[in-house]
Amino acid sequence: MKKSLITTIGAAGLLALTACGESDASGEELSEDHLRIGVTAGPHEQILEKVQEVAAEKGLDIEIEVFTEYVMPNVALDEGELDANSFQHTPYLEDFRSDRNLDIVSIADTVNFPMGLYSAELSDVSELEEGDRVGLPNDPTNGARALMLFEEAGLITLDEDAGTAATVNDITDNPLDLDFVELEASQLPRQLDELAAATINTNFAVEHGFVPTEDSIFIEPEDSPWFNVIAVREENKDDAVLDTLIEAYHSDEVKQFIEEEFQGSVVTSW
Repeated sequence: MKKSLITTIGAAGLLALTACGESDASGEELSEDHLRIGVTAGPHEQILEKVQEVAAEKGLDIEIEVFTEYVMPNVALDEGELDANSFQHTPYLEDFRSDRNLDIVSIADTVNFPMGLYSAELSDVSELEEGDRVGLPNDPTNGARALMLFEEAGLITLDEDAGTAATVNDITDNPLDLDFVELEASQLPRQLDELAAATINTNFAVEHGFVPTEDSIFIEPEDSPWFNVIAVREENKDDAVLDTLIEAYHSDEVKQFIEEEFQGSVVTSW
């Protein structure tokens, strides 16, 4: 199936697409035998390609659209250019739909990509030194997730009320006086040589050539709550074709593929 690579657009173009949070979606029921689904490049893309194979056996044709960042898959879904997307965890989806007033919802959990802490020079978090510069994603939910990972690693303490809304302002104890540098999530692997360490989402880590379970110096536990979801427009959430999509995604064939391909770096929800 043909795939296209849609790159990041400029701020002006993004504003034009999302003005007033209005959607150009038709409101019609989704096709019973064809879905256009957006994913981010890397593991999400690889997994959906396997889902595509399984779905084809059930009479469902999946067209895959590949994105290189986190904003456009939701914008394209809201605008009706996609029928679904599969790339984000629930806190990110909830923040995004609230901030932009979009009617997109989750219909199923999929997989979790444990976030890891990576370094070009260090082999353990204990090697971090006072004043080191460390990177984390600059979007609110992944930034909070990263801070929670730093806390899990014993490097900082966060305000106990911050939760998944945590920001650097919620750091209550920073013994090493680490300098937190917030960057676009996709840029963190490319900037790793300029930082002592950085928290990197697994899809971007894998895309950059890292094996999370081997190359990270600290990684989220397997029971992390940050599971990804399949999202659709709310008006389509009960369309029958989505049952077929979920059945294909949650199949034994896809589970086996994930376990063999990613060796524990990706955790299934089923």
